[in-house]
Amino acid sequence: MGAAVAIDGFGPGAQVPLMGTGGGTGATNALASAAYRDSPLDTIQQADNDLYKTTLKPGKWEKLFRPDLGEAFSRAVQVRLLGGGRKALIQSFGAEPQPVVEHCLAATHIRRRRDARLTLVTFVCGVLFLPGLLLWLGVIQLRRLAAGSENKRTSVVGTVLLWAAGIFTALVLLKLPFDGILPNYLRAMLVAPVIGWFLARRICDRSAVDLRERWTGLLSGSGAGPQVPKSVPQDPGEKSAEELRLNLEKLSAEQQSNIAFYAGPKGILGLGTRWGSWTLAEELVPVAGREIHDFRAWDVIRKIHDQLTLLERGSLKTGFPKPTVKHWVVSAVGEGADEVTRPEGDNIVHFQVKPHEIQRICNDQQFGAGNRHYLGVQFTLWDGNLVLTMMVTVTSLHHTLRIEVTGHALGPVHGLFTTKPKAKTKEVSKSVRFWETKEIQQPLLTTDDIVRLAVRAPLTWYPPVLEFLGGKMVLPEPFGLRHVWAGPLWKNRFMADDAIRMATPVLRAVHSATLKFLDEHNVDTERFTNRSLVLSGGIQEPGPKKADVYDA
Repeated sequence: MGAAVAIDGFGPGAQVPLMGTGGGTGATNALASAAYRDSPLDTIQQADNDLYKTTLKPGKWEKLFRPDLGEAFSRAVQVRLLGGGRKALIQSFGAEPQPVVEHCLAATHIRRRRDARLTLVTFVCGVLFLPGLLLWLGVIQLRRLAAGSENKRTSVVGTVLLWAAGIFTALVLLKLPFDGILPNYLRAMLVAPVIGWFLARRICDRSAVDLRERWTGLLSGSGAGPQVPKSVPQDPGEKSAEELRLNLEKLSAEQQSNIAFYAGPKGILGLGTRWGSWTLAEELVPVAGREIHDFRAWDVIRKIHDQLTLLERGSLKTGFPKPTVKHWVVSAVGEGADEVTRPEGDNIVHFQVKPHEIQRICNDQQFGAGNRHYLGVQFTLWDGNLVLTMMVTVTSLHHTLRIEVTGHALGPVHGLFTTKPKAKTKEVSKSVRFWETKEIQQPLLTTDDIVRLAVRAPLTWYPPVLEFLGGKMVLPEPFGLRHVWAGPLWKNRFMADDAIRMATPVLRAVHSATLKFLDEHNVDTERFTNRSLVLSGGIQEPGPKKADVYDA
């Protein structure tokens, strides 16, 4: 069971990693890197899987105000995970959501510093000379429309427009009289937006390099931690910092919750789909001449729990990782549910069900409506990219004892999140040996990118308007950072082998503990032993199945 999370005092407290959060930072860093990416927004849909889809809502003037992936991702994650009226979250097994959120906050801070400078440049070089700014924006917009045309003649028009605008500007500078306010204002009106564009390019390029360095650092493991200003309040008067601190602590507490949700074919949310199931169910018969010592399901579970904690102690030094063993309360929700509701009451403290309530659920709620108890043993492998979980449940109905072991597997973070930034290059023919080609370096940001950032800058201080104009990303529900972007597991041979191999020692440890417990309570274990041997033989060649989808 997890320790209670303090919600008073100032400054961050000690963070205790619990089930599903250990094993590496690879998955966490990969997800966090999305906050710094400058890729087109629609690339996020490459990471969608069959169960979860990301929605992109277009804006009214999307071409001019559109966000890139990092901007939209940071905004969506902050609103979903830190918003005051947010819905319940699904735990991110194999990853930590708090560092991801902190990187989103850090990326937003970097962009807002950039936008503050761009806003100043836009005001001085644009708003004060608004007619010239509108004229240049119109030329650029026409050029963009012409460049996007498939007609080559139309595309040439875009280049001609820019040349014509340049010639017109030169004529205005030279032919107008030099006396008077109006002629000089007309000159400044055409020149100031161009000067502003050069200043804006320097600001945007510097910011783009910084963001890409952080992106690269996260994926290479050498990046600095997120720098979130005013995340720790210095006194009770700093309401925004205090609110942020409380929201981050609430996020960590929910990540450590021992309540999970089962959603039909989607499986237990956050753990991945169920790929295998093995059941040991036989009648309880006393040993000849003796009576069965009374016991309940919780007594069996405790024995199994103690045995599973010893899994790492094997005869051979094979590097078998230490598992995390934890008691779970699983609540059923509909397959198409767009949100989950975490239970509340006297038996819930900081999203944790109290031990005595877990024991009651294990003993009493085995049939009919209500939550169910599971004992989970979890392995976090491949630097957080593979999460393997075996769930054990014990039920006793009439004279039948049933021990069921199910295997769940959560695949790696989608490859979109693990790609490092690439330099922008263009392949051109050599000047002399024209039959050969070479790659030349391209600027990180195009003219259209600079204009887009400069136009967005004054509105970044009020994101709802910016989302109305440029569009936004809507995260899939029920949302958890890890499982909605999990890639396929069974296409990676080594990961699939790890999942299949892990099932055998866990199943045998569960059966061994069960048989030992039954012997101690005067139960005839002959049938249980025979059934266990059959299951032990069948698990020699297990194959992944869609165990959550019943063919009925």
